Amino acid sequence: MGDLLNAFAVAGKSALGFQAVFFALLAIGLNVHFGYTGLLNFGQIAFAMLGGFGIAISVSQWGLNFWVGVLVGIVATVVLALLLGLPTLRLRADYLAIATIATAEGLRLLFRSVSASEVTGGTRGLSAFNGDFVSLAPWDTGQRYSVLGTRWSGGELWVALVGWLLVALLCLLVWLLMRSPWGRVLKAIREDEDAVRALGKNVYLYKMQSLVLGGVIGGLGGMVYVIGTGAANPDQFQNANTFLAYAVLILGGAARVLGPVVGAIILLFVIQFADTGLRALINNGVIPEGLLSATDVAQIRFVLVGLGLMLLLVFRPQGIFGDRREVMLDAR
Repeated sequence: MGDLLNAFAVAGKSALGFQAVFFALLAIGLNVHFGYTGLLNFGQIAFAMLGGFGIAISVSQWGLNFWVGVLVGIVATVVLALLLGLPTLRLRADYLAIATIATAEGLRLLFRSVSASEVTGGTRGLSAFNGDFVSLAPWDTGQRYSVLGTRWSGGELWVALVGWLLVALLCLLVWLLMRSPWGRVLKAIREDEDAVRALGKNVYLYKMQSLVLGGVIGGLGGMVYVIGTGAANPDQFQNANTFLAYAVLILGGAARVLGPVVGAIILLFVIQFADTGLRALINNGVIPEGLLSATDVAQIRFVLVGLGLMLLLVFRPQGIFGDRREVMLDAR
C-alpha cells in the first residue's frame, strides 16, 4: 500500500512539473491550429525545438543574454511558420500536415548531424544556458522542498511555477482572442472557409496568423522544456511528442480554453502512475515476474494509455470538456 501511495505522489509531481507545462503549451498551440482554425499541424514539435534551441544556441554558443535568446527563439518560430504557411495554406489541409511532419523530422536530423554540431552540439546537444533564469528564483535553488508529499529541488519548483503562470497567461490570451471578431472568423474558417471567403475575408491571412500564433506558443513550450532539463538535445524533440500533444488536446477537449491544461495534467499523471504503480505491484509480488517484468513496464504503460484513449474516442470523442462539433475537420 505504501508503494502505491508513493507511486501516486510521484505521478502527482509529474502532472504538475515542467513536462506537463511543456505538453500543455504544445497542446494550447495545437488548439489554436486544429481546435479553432481547423489546421492539421503534425509538426508542432519543430516549433518547440526551434524555441528551445533558440535559447540554447544564443546563450551557450553566441554568448548572448538569456532574454535575447528567448527573443531569438520566438523569431525562429515565426520564420518557420511563415515558411510552412506560405506554400501550403492555400492548398488542402493534408498538404500542411505532410509539410509539417516532414519539416519536424528533417529539422531534428539536421540539428543532430555532424555538419551542424558546431552550432547545435550534434547528438550531444547543448547545456549550461539556464543559469540566468534559475538565479531569478526567490528561494534557494540548491535546497529541496516538500510539496504535496513529494520532494522538489528549488530549480524544479521555480521552472514549474513560472511555466504554469505562462500557461495561465496564454489561456487568458486565447480566451480573449477567441471571443473577439478575429477569433470568430477563425471558427468560421474551421466550419466553412468557402463561406468566409465569400463574405470578403482573407482566409489565407487569417490561417497564417493562426499558424504563427500557435507556433509561437509551441516554441514557448520548447523553451520551458530545455530550461527544466538544463540541456537541449535534438533527440528530445521526437515527432511522437506532437501526437502526445494531440492526445492531450483530445483528452481535455478541442476548442476549449482549459482543455489542453486538464488533458496535460491527466495524461502525465496516468503515464507516470502506470509506470511507478506497475513497478510497485511487481515488487510486491501482486503481478508475477513471469507475467510482467520491470523492464517491460516502460512499453506496457503506453499500451494501457493507448487503450484508454481508444475507449475515450469511442465513448466520448469530444474529450472531457469538448463538444462533438468541435472535433470535426473538413479536409476537402
